[in-house]
Amino acid sequence: MEIWIEAQLKQLTSASSIESAYKAALNFFNNLGYEYCCFSMTSCSLNHRSAAINLNNYPHEWNTQYKQKNYCSIDPTVAHCNHSMLPVLWDSATFAKTPDLWQALLDQGLRYGWSQPVHDLNSQSIGMLSMARSHRRLSVYELYEHLGYATFISQKLYALAIDKLSGSHADSETQVYLSPREIEVLKWSADGKTASEVAIILCLTERTVHYHVNSAIKKLGVNNKISAVVRATRHHMI
Repeated sequence: MEIWIEAQLKQLTSASSIESAYKAALNFFNNLGYEYCCFSMTSCSLNHRSAAINLNNYPHEWNTQYKQKNYCSIDPTVAHCNHSMLPVLWDSATFAKTPDLWQALLDQGLRYGWSQPVHDLNSQSIGMLSMARSHRRLSVYELYEHLGYATFISQKLYALAIDKLSGSHADSETQVYLSPREIEVLKWSADGKTASEVAIILCLTERTVHYHVNSAIKKLGVNNKISAVVRATRHHMI
């Protein structure tokens, strides 16, 4: 892994707000050759009403047009991400049933792009991370080359978005205690280490590392490791 990639991913991992994490993600994808980056999430489970987050650096004219013409209701990338965990490439085939929307994208310089969905199986929240540029055709090879980064970043942004929409600060009155070992494991996870790497560093078995991660997840009331790292960071545990 190139040094700048590792450094920027660490910076993104340590971000404690959706806004700062998005800025780091935008900078990361700019360096990969994408002009535009968007993260959006819709949740119908928080407080029993619909809530949404949309962060992007798309042209102002595009955001206005997208909202005024209610393109979200016919956007095939949105429809895909609502029902799939696989990435979707922006091309004429994807937009075959919505040629006007496809032409509008081209007119705004959003010519080559792709979207990565992110879901939480335990809630009704759906997120989507999209990257786009105005030049240089995007190949399937490049998409899958960057897929791992997009998956990690979308999960981070999703966890912070859930935290913001659910008003996580409101639950700070209920103190959660993590064991020293659980905190150690989360600290190394926040640094981008895998379970096997953490096991080597702490002289534990990989199974024990997973045990501590799962224990922290349950105590913090979240659904996955990234969300646990985010929540622990917000509560100044790590």
